Amino acid sequence: MHKILAICALTIRAAVRYRLLAVVSVLLMAGVVGLPLVIRDDGTARGFAQIVLAYTLSVTTGLLGFVTLWMACGTLAREISEAQIQMVAVKPISRWQIWIGKWLGLMTINAALLTLAGVAIFFLMNYRANHLPADQQAILKNEVLVARASIKEPIPDYKADAMRYLQDRYKQSPPPPGTDLKAVEKMAIERIKSEYQIVAPGYMRQWNIDLGLARHFLGDQPLFIRTKFNVAETNASGNYLGLWEIGPADSPNPYRERMNLSDNTFHEFVIPPKLFDDKGMLTIRFINRNDTAVLFTLEEGLEVLYKDGGFGLNFARGIGILFCWLAFLAALGLAASSMLSFPVAAFVTLGVLFVAFSSGTLKQVVEEGGISGVNHDTGVIDQPVTIDRLSVPIAKTFVGIIDTVKDFSPVDSLSSGRSISWGELGRAIFQIVLIMGGLMSAVGIYCFSRRELAGTQSTS
Repeated sequence: MHKILAICALTIRAAVRYRLLAVVSVLLMAGVVGLPLVIRDDGTARGFAQIVLAYTLSVTTGLLGFVTLWMACGTLAREISEAQIQMVAVKPISRWQIWIGKWLGLMTINAALLTLAGVAIFFLMNYRANHLPADQQAILKNEVLVARASIKEPIPDYKADAMRYLQDRYKQSPPPPGTDLKAVEKMAIERIKSEYQIVAPGYMRQWNIDLGLARHFLGDQPLFIRTKFNVAETNASGNYLGLWEIGPADSPNPYRERMNLSDNTFHEFVIPPKLFDDKGMLTIRFINRNDTAVLFTLEEGLEVLYKDGGFGLNFARGIGILFCWLAFLAALGLAASSMLSFPVAAFVTLGVLFVAFSSGTLKQVVEEGGISGVNHDTGVIDQPVTIDRLSVPIAKTFVGIIDTVKDFSPVDSLSSGRSISWGELGRAIFQIVLIMGGLMSAVGIYCFSRRELAGTQSTS
């Protein structure tokens, strides 16, 4: 272990000698402290969270992510091209120990910088919060500077319902020869899904939220309902009337609230405590009082939030997830520099990040069945060619890899007061660091161990 720690110390000393730590520290303080003090929020709790939390954490993640990739690609690739690594490789130390020592040195630097940024953000946030109006401070305390857990109604298996519906129809009337069965299945799925989501004028939509074991810990604390909807036709005012009823179905006096809310926007409102039944089932009903249909998506239509802990520990867990991301980026950069020159390694790693941010396009390729012309009536490619057949499995592979590490978003959770559980942090460590980071490390160590160092040097 002392050999790995020696390489780690050399990596840190090189960063200090080149004044990298000092420069990045100044940039961090300017980004997370200087600019938020200059940029003023709109005086609301949500505007405060957007500027102080979402902005500063995004700046920290972007800056440290770029610096991590730059250091990871440069610390090994340049030492190989400049023949500096040979001074270490000839000593009684294994190649894998050099690689791990480099990674550990990078993560020690990241830990110091991320801790500095986290402490600065935390104290800046408390300082700025004291300057908000009293009513907004109350909202900030209840909705942002808190750890709130989320419970949603399970998404029904509408695809299975659509298949049963089609089977019944086919028994009564078999499809004509030449019918595009995949297109028919897709339209049936969308039809059944719309039945779960759309609330026609004068009709009601009901959610059954199972609070589970949380009902024993809620006590007298109120609950929050977070909802978002879309409308079929917009009106002049931009607001839409709905009657909310919360309480058991057999309750003679449920809690009622009439609200005019705008569409395509998240809204939160508080409801009194103990509106659920003895089994912890919270029943929520929405009655559409408009002349147009209202659509609540199954994914984002409605959720119930409740306080699950304090903000300080939740913030620390969010910083821990960011640290997992930096660990993966360090392994990715070192793996690229183990087999490529510095410019090429930097280009490849940035290309990988670009592909990761393009996951929406990759998912679209999978859903449409390729990348060539799509039939706009069916939404899929009717006659796939060779490039379509090749692109779909490649896109599926990339989507699976990206989803493994991309499902963790501490910035969004912290800025909206969402709880980041210990289980989520544990999954981030397992999926991002151990699985994906471990895979990158194995590739990097193998390539570095097999590489002929003397044949790649650029100086004599």
